[in-house]
Amino acid sequence: MISLDTIWPADSVEFCPHESASDIFVCGTYQLEQSPTDAAHTALEDSDGHSELNFEPTTGKQSQVRRGKCLVLQVTEDRGVSQIQEISLAAVLDQKWCHTSPTASPILGIADSEGNITIHEWHKEERRLKPFQRISCAPSDVLCLSLDWSTRRFPTNNFGSLVVSLSNGSLCVLTPDSTGNLSVVNRWHAHDYEPWIAAWNYWDTSIVYSGGDDLTMKGWDVRQNFSQPIFTNKRFDAGITTIQSHPHIEYLIAVGSYDNKVCLFDTRKPLVPLVQGDVGGGAWRVKWHPSPSRKEDLLVASMHDGFKVAKAHHGEDVTWEIVKRFDDHKSLAYGADWSFAPIGVDGETLIATCSFYDHILHLWSG
Repeated sequence: MISLDTIWPADSVEFCPHESASDIFVCGTYQLEQSPTDAAHTALEDSDGHSELNFEPTTGKQSQVRRGKCLVLQVTEDRGVSQIQEISLAAVLDQKWCHTSPTASPILGIADSEGNITIHEWHKEERRLKPFQRISCAPSDVLCLSLDWSTRRFPTNNFGSLVVSLSNGSLCVLTPDSTGNLSVVNRWHAHDYEPWIAAWNYWDTSIVYSGGDDLTMKGWDVRQNFSQPIFTNKRFDAGITTIQSHPHIEYLIAVGSYDNKVCLFDTRKPLVPLVQGDVGGGAWRVKWHPSPSRKEDLLVASMHDGFKVAKAHHGEDVTWEIVKRFDDHKSLAYGADWSFAPIGVDGETLIATCSFYDHILHLWSG
C-alpha cells in the first residue's frame, strides 16, 4: 500500500482511461481559507453528516475563499506514486476524463467552486496537462458540484457532451460547437436543494439522471424541454450523492445516498430498486469496474466508513455483498477510482482513494 500527503483536503480521484496514459491519474483538493471569525463554519459536513461544501456566497461580506489544486500523478513501475504536476485553481469538487478514441488526446474536465468547468489536454511527450478551455456555467458564487461525459461507451475524437450539476439547484448541458469548443446549450432548474450529482445514461446519451439534497432522483431527456422530468423518484430517506450508469450492462445504474445505502435500479423501472446494499456510511462515490470481466464489481467511497468493493451478482435476482474493504483512511472517504490498466495476474486492479481532513491519498488493490 502506498500513501501520499495531498497537503490540502482531498475529495476526488480519477484515473485516465486512455491506453496511452493509463498510468496517469489526478487528485482534486479543496481548501477553505477564512478569517478567524469564520472558523466555526469550516466543516465540510453539517450535524446530519451531510456534505455542505460551504455554500456561503463569496461576497464582500464573506471572507471565505475556496482554493483548490489538481494534482497530476503517475503510477511508477513498482506501483508507487509520483507527482508530476500541480495545477492551481478554485476548489475542485469533481473531475472526469473524457473517453476519447486511441488516436485522440486524453482530455480532463474539472468542476470548480466558482461556477467553472476547465478543460485540460494531456500532452504525453511533455507529461503535462495543458489548459484548453474554461467555460463559465454559473456566477462565481455558485459551485459546480459534479460533471459527467457522455462518451463512456462510445469514445470519440471530439469531446462529446458534458452534464454539470450546480449548487443553485440547476443542471446544464455543454456540447461542442463548430469550432470544437464546448458551450452551454441547456440550463434548467432541476432540484430544490443542492444536486450533488448529474450523470449520463451511457447507453442512451439523450438521458441524464440527477439527484440531490431534496431526497429525489430524476431523469431528464435532453431532446425535450425541461419543464418536467421523465421520472421522479422520491422514495429515498436521505440526500442522493452519486449515480453511475453501468458501462457494460444496459439499463443498470448504481445510486448512492447519505443513508448508508447503494441502490441498483433498472432504468426501465426507476422507482423500485433491484437491490439495496448497506455500505456503512454515506455513499459519496460509486464506480463500476471498467473491465467487462469484472462487471459485477462496484467501488464505493463510504464517507465515515472507509472504502469498499461490492459485488452485485446478476442472476434471476440481483444480490449484493461486500467483498473487500479498505479502512486505512482516518477521515471522510470521498474520492475513489479504479485504474484502467490491464488487470493483474492476481485478478486484482489498482485502486486510488483519498480522504478529506487528513489529506491522504492511498494506492491499493482490489
